[in-house]
Amino acid sequence: MTSTLDRRIPLRSAPNFRDLGGLPAAGGVVRSRSLYRSATLARLEGDDLEAFRRLDIGTVYDLRTAGERSTSPDHLPDGVKLFGLDVLADSTTDVAAGVGRLASDPAALAASLGDGRGAALMRESYRNIVSLPSALAAYRSFYFDLIDPARSGAALFHCTTGKDRTGWAAASFLLLLGVGEDDVRADYLETNADLLPALQPLLAAAADRGVDTQLLLPVLGVRGEYLDDAIDEARTRFGSIEGYATEGLGLNESDLDVLRRRFVVPQV
Repeated sequence: MTSTLDRRIPLRSAPNFRDLGGLPAAGGVVRSRSLYRSATLARLEGDDLEAFRRLDIGTVYDLRTAGERSTSPDHLPDGVKLFGLDVLADSTTDVAAGVGRLASDPAALAASLGDGRGAALMRESYRNIVSLPSALAAYRSFYFDLIDPARSGAALFHCTTGKDRTGWAAASFLLLLGVGEDDVRADYLETNADLLPALQPLLAAAADRGVDTQLLLPVLGVRGEYLDDAIDEARTRFGSIEGYATEGLGLNESDLDVLRRRFVVPQV
């Protein structure tokens, strides 16, 4: 049964922000207020910055490219530890990272997405997010730091829009905790409700410049088949999601046990 739990953290300057806790997992439920996902934190300010501080987030994992991070660095409270983990460093078709071009050059972005190329590029990008050497290195660092006993406080991971690189981090994490695929898919698709409204001003501006915004939608939202491709890539290359973690990322069964003990609590 898909969960209807509302886990959203409504921050105007940091959209697509939610808690991964509360979902039913193997042996209990995912621990709340321990791990969050979001879009970019580059514009975090004012009351939103104070709300972020109250979440006790001690570590942020930025999954964006080096160029994205340099152009729009995160704006975080003092004392938060920041990891730059470039998932797509080895990619030659980083459409997931290219979504950031929407504000600066929507016409060029739209021109590259016609005739179904947008969806096809996204599906290729999702397979890359699973199997590129840079992706494996980035998610390996993410998981090993999550289970580091020296790490304290809650943690958050994000990319630019919090939907693709972030979407796979969330999906793989939840699957490894034994969350059912229906709940994992629901969390993934929640982005369409949480992010797309925040992008409407950019879409309107693009339309005013003569851009066919329908061409942009395959890369601005998420689709179930994108997640299906990522899961299929993990299973094809590594046999299973657990195989992705052990063979692809280098975690062992003990590490996975630590992950589950740290992030799953008994259901009350």
